[in-house]
Order: sequence, then structure tokens, then C-alpha cells
Amino acid sequence: MAELKIGVVGAGGRMGQMLVRNATENEGTRLVAAIERPGSPALGRDAGEVAGIGHLGVPIGDDAAAMFHEADAVLEFSAPDASVSHAGLAAQSRKIHVIGTTGLSAAQEAALRDAARTTPIVYAPNMSVVVTVFMSVVEQVAAMLGPDYDIEIVEMHHKHKVDAPSGTAIGLGKAAAKGRGVELDSVAQWSREGHTGPRKQGAIGFAAVRGGDVVGDHTVVFAGESERLELTHRCTGREIFARGAVRAALWARDKPAGLYGMRDVLGLGG
Repeated sequence: MAELKIGVVGAGGRMGQMLVRNATENEGTRLVAAIERPGSPALGRDAGEVAGIGHLGVPIGDDAAAMFHEADAVLEFSAPDASVSHAGLAAQSRKIHVIGTTGLSAAQEAALRDAARTTPIVYAPNMSVVVTVFMSVVEQVAAMLGPDYDIEIVEMHHKHKVDAPSGTAIGLGKAAAKGRGVELDSVAQWSREGHTGPRKQGAIGFAAVRGGDVVGDHTVVFAGESERLELTHRCTGREIFARGAVRAALWARDKPAGLYGMRDVLGLGG
């Protein structure tokens, strides 16, 4: 099978550099295009040199439409508005779009669904294979333990993260809610402050902690009478997200149009 031609959004950033490295080093993929925002100091530089893997002959530009024309699949961990705009380009060009961007609103997620009517889009709050399994386990445990066990989700990230709770925490909340057969928005307790009164039966609580250079820690607590179960995933490097994104692109190459997640990639169902 021919190599899958990859384009990378945000190739000058930390996550973009990892995507460049993984797309280059992975068997079955080849980097053919890379872009950055207008004004980025990485513009015009070679994507491989920026990523520390040597000259690739792929200059970093700022023309997203040209990138979608050149690539078979575009990988993106950027800002919500940019991801939605690029999803529109993916739909127009019928190219694969893999999105690991977090912080999208309900309206922005709806825009992704619209774009996915004409092209395969893989969108996940966390591209890690292990985190995807973690979410599946949380769903199963929530279903088995039922409403007698209170669910709390605690996440910690580095001090530069701009959204809270994290996309992964929200994904874990959705998994727990699905296990209970409810919608997360109807039971979520996003924060607590002041005189809150007793905990609401069936609520799924969230706590966000920020500091240092923590890549991402997530714990789901199932608290019952006289016992509690805590499930934790700790991420110590962002490479896991890049590896998952490349895997998702390869998986999507023969798939029909549709909005997919990492659970689909791993064969875990919706």
C-alpha cells in the first residue's frame, strides 16, 4: 500500500513537532506539508529541522488550503476556531482530518459533524490509545456500580493550559454518564465554591488543578459507603498523542465519510 501523505497544522509548536517526527518516522506515512499561523517565527523554515530530525524538504507555510490539496490526511492539535475552519477545508477536498484539539463548544462540535458528512474526521479529546481504553473501562465500571457510588473526576495539567476541565476529563465524564444511561450535561457538577449544600445524588463532579509542567494526570473516583475505587492515568510525555494521531490517520484511510473517535480506531465501538 502506498505511503499516506501527511500534513501537520502548527508544525512549529511542541505538539506539531512531535507530529512531524511521528509522521516521518512511522512506517507507512510521509510528511508532505506543514503550516503555522501567520507571523510565526517557524514560517519558511524546514519542518524537519524545526522538529530536530534534519532536513526534510518540507517548508512550513501558512496556506491551509494548499496543505489539504497536497496531503491525504491532516493532523491537528490547535485552537477550536482553526480546527473548525480546517474541517471545512477537509470536507471540500475530501481529505482525512485528525483533530486532537480540546475546548470545542457544542456548536463547534456540530460543525465538525457537518463536515464529516463528506469526509472521514477522527476527533478525540485525547489521542492516547491507553486513555481510550481508560474511558471504556470507566464506562463499564459506572454501569456496574450504579448510582450508589459517587463519581468525581480530578485532573491536573501544566500551568499554561487554557481550558478547564480538560477535554480528557470531560471525555471521562461522558463515558461515566453513558455507563449510567444519562447525559453528562444533566448531571455534571463543574466546580464547587462557597456553601454548596450536600452532594446531589447522581452528580458527576469535576476538579481541575493547574501547576508546573504536568503533561496530564486524570483520576476517576467511585466513592461508596466504606470503600472507594480510584482509576488513574498519568501522562509523562506528549508523544503518546502524536502516535495515536498517526495511527488514527492510517486507520481512516479506507473509511467512509463520518465523525469517528479513538474508540472506533481501536474497535471499541461508539
